[in-house]
Amino acid sequence: MPIKISDHLNKDDNGKSTVIAWLLPDNWRLPDQMKAFESWLQENRSLAPSEYSADIGFSPREDALGGGGKVSIESMEIMLRLGLELYLSEYPED
Repeated sequence: MPIKISDHLNKDDNGKSTVIAWLLPDNWRLPDQMKAFESWLQENRSLAPSEYSADIGFSPREDALGGGGKVSIESMEIMLRLGLELYLSEYPED
């Protein structure tokens, strides 16, 4: 799943939120995902405001010694303008 971006105002024929992007489907490392998410935000900053969500599914890193992903102020500003909420969903490793 790693990053699923949805539009909750635009529904499909079944009444479910429209998925507008899947990013890094096989990468569960939070630092990599945050970089991809910030790139996606930059590329899609001109989307019409709506009720979006980005759900980032990640697994704890075995090699983690601190640190991790971050959300820049610029990305937070884009998220606010778009109406995009961020969810961080932690999953156990396989």
